[in-house]
Amino acid sequence: MRTVGVEEELLLFDRQSGEPRALSSAVIARAAKDSAEDAAAGTASSGADDGEVPGTDSRPGRSTDYRDPEDEAFEKELHRQQIEFATQPHTDMGDLADEIRRWRADAARHADDVGGAVAALATSPLPASPAVNAGPRFAWMEQQFGLTTREQLTCGCHVHVAVESREEGVAVVDRIRSWLAVLVALSCNSPFWQGRDSKYASYRSRVWGRWPMAGPAEIFGSAERYDEQVETMIATGVLRDEGMVYFDARLSHRYPTVEIRVADVCLEAGTTVLVAALARALVDTAVAEWRAGTPPLGHGVSVLRLAAWRAARSGLEGPLLHPVTMRPAPAEEVVAALLDHAQGALDANGDLGMARKFAAGLFEHGTGARVQRDLLDRTGSLGAVVTECVRRTQA
Repeated sequence: MRTVGVEEELLLFDRQSGEPRALSSAVIARAAKDSAEDAAAGTASSGADDGEVPGTDSRPGRSTDYRDPEDEAFEKELHRQQIEFATQPHTDMGDLADEIRRWRADAARHADDVGGAVAALATSPLPASPAVNAGPRFAWMEQQFGLTTREQLTCGCHVHVAVESREEGVAVVDRIRSWLAVLVALSCNSPFWQGRDSKYASYRSRVWGRWPMAGPAEIFGSAERYDEQVETMIATGVLRDEGMVYFDARLSHRYPTVEIRVADVCLEAGTTVLVAALARALVDTAVAEWRAGTPPLGHGVSVLRLAAWRAARSGLEGPLLHPVTMRPAPAEEVVAALLDHAQGALDANGDLGMARKFAAGLFEHGTGARVQRDLLDRTGSLGAVVTECVRRTQA
């Protein structure tokens, strides 16, 4: 069974005002201090008979495949008002859910220790004045892309799914591209921008699309062709390196994975798990098609951009473009088509019942975007929206 890992970006807020607050350095320093204290306590108790090796991390599901267990889980992101964590790879979705909730709870605790709060929101409901983090890479981005860099206070969810080779990975990237807009609709969690309703369910994805190297890619056909395209993009000088190839789905330059990058960070950890399970099933299904000689759907990049826009605009509350026909269809029909397309893999992975249940729950109770808008309707306060989303993040 393929392993899956998740990277989540979280927003940091002022505890009282609900406005984004530049606390990433303080939160990460606090996390590092706690980690060092835990390591010291583990060394001091090395005479215990629990069989653990002093100084190692024995949390379930951790390995060195995607991230060294000695590395800190929390990292700085582009802006000082956000942090990121990465899980270890898992085969069991329950284990993945446990780790996501654990890191969210740790992030909330560390933020609280320095006078802040953390929320799984893809954009800030209240107006923000983003501050770019220090460092040569971020400075280069600010110099190169100007206002686009300064405005990119957005939080996404990236899903890494293991692949056996670069050829297999490219076969996957070619075959899942038409289905990725559905993941945008399921994860949408960014209706507000600078204190106003954007009229989008996932405005984060629209802001993210301002990067010139972001979005859907053409069909590559081979790892050689993929690598040639990446090399050509870097040679233009617009990109600093391979890490700035922001395709919707790409071969990770660090891990043996396909990295799917289209989702908003999800308000509920359960929605993150749904996106991860669907991502793995899409990869499994694509590999099966590749091995059977089934070619990718041939939709052009321009049509895929329209499908992504439609998903960002409507979420699950309006029509989506059907991934096969690229014609408008009700959201329920399109999500059902995704579940049918990946049903064999979902079933084999033990995720089919969960995926159906969680997807139905989003239609019944609302996506993160719907929850935020309902909160504003009830309270009349964007600050109250932030407060409730902080509570839900650590629930």
